[in-house]
Amino acid sequence: MESLVLSLSEWAASNAAPVGAVLADWSGQGTAIVANAGYEQLAQATGGGTTGGAGTAGGTATGGRSAIEGVNIGGSKGPIDLSIWGMFANADFIVKSVIIILLLASFWSWAIIFDKLIQVRAANRRSTKFEDSFWSGGSVDELYERVGQRPTDPMSAMFTSAMREWKRSSGNGRKPRSPAESVSLQDRVERVMNVTLSREMERLERWLGFLASVGATAPFIGLFGTVWGIMNSFSAIAVQKNTNLAVVAPGIAEALLATALGLVAAIPAVVGFNKFSNDLGRYANRLEGFGGEFTAIMSRQIEEDAK
Repeated sequence: MESLVLSLSEWAASNAAPVGAVLADWSGQGTAIVANAGYEQLAQATGGGTTGGAGTAGGTATGGRSAIEGVNIGGSKGPIDLSIWGMFANADFIVKSVIIILLLASFWSWAIIFDKLIQVRAANRRSTKFEDSFWSGGSVDELYERVGQRPTDPMSAMFTSAMREWKRSSGNGRKPRSPAESVSLQDRVERVMNVTLSREMERLERWLGFLASVGATAPFIGLFGTVWGIMNSFSAIAVQKNTNLAVVAPGIAEALLATALGLVAAIPAVVGFNKFSNDLGRYANRLEGFGGEFTAIMSRQIEEDAK
């Protein structure tokens, strides 16, 4: 401390300035640096700097002001928006395209899921109602007259097509004249029911292939967007020659958003596809069972008419 005071005294004597004024001037510069930088550490460094030489302290103070101002001016950047919309807005064109494709696929998948939920539940409910009417012991002809013009479910559509073929073949009270004609009529009725079953199941299974495609490809589409975004992040490192995490973090976040959206689109699609495949498989077995039972009833009636 004595050496510092002696050095300041010699410097003040050579410049015709008192030691107190030199210390005050040096302290004022340090305070200005602290005010400019806003760092408490620099304030502590200013206090501990009295152990060094006066000339060094003054030079450090002046140089520190310039360096800190340079950092504030040259390194200042606006706040990075890491919200979902901000990442989408700042993303590359390819990443944006991937995100839009995945969002559209997810939206359409959910629309299909809700539509299939309504269709399958309605088909099961109406088929149960028709079965109750069919097995109630009433006349088959009366049931055909009631539902034949406008079948509301696949089961009633199968019944209507079989009855229409049977009435067409036995129109005007004509009955099969030989066992061969009876067998031919039974085959036609069975074929008509099978065709109706296939047509109705194809209608119910429509768009399930889209769910399967989204579930299989959406993760890979999102992965493509992720790889592309990471490539852009590494390109930014090469251009800026800066390995700071703040340089690559926004690009990586945007890339990972594509992967997240790929999973968001794929998971509901896979779950929906598996559920509706199982539900429609059980419903198809139910229709096949009804078709077999109704074919047996028709065959018995045809044999009785042929006698």
